[in-house]
Amino acid sequence: MGGMRILCVDNQAEEMAVLTYMLEGIGYEVMTATNGGQALDLFRKQAIDGVLVDYDLPDASGTAVRAQLKAMRPDIPILIFEGVGRQTPFMLRFFDSYLRNAERFDD
Repeated sequence: MGGMRILCVDNQAEEMAVLTYMLEGIGYEVMTATNGGQALDLFRKQAIDGVLVDYDLPDASGTAVRAQLKAMRPDIPILIFEGVGRQTPFMLRFFDSYLRNAERFDD
């Protein structure tokens, strides 16, 4: 039996690679999606235990994806992966928690 399954949603390949490496290193099974539509499709088809979603996706905002996921499963923990400068209290009104990406990986 595998570990908990986490869905990571981010369109930045470098960030996704780092997140996947870290989460797999502590025992999570990681599924990935590069946009909101792909994330919703995976969520409908797979047993997911938690979601880590980027705020800025090419086809939707993180808050829009969160709303659709919570409509399907209100109990699912969803963390936002957001950039420096965003307002944390605002984010926590919508998400269970957040992970701040203090540096971008595209330098």
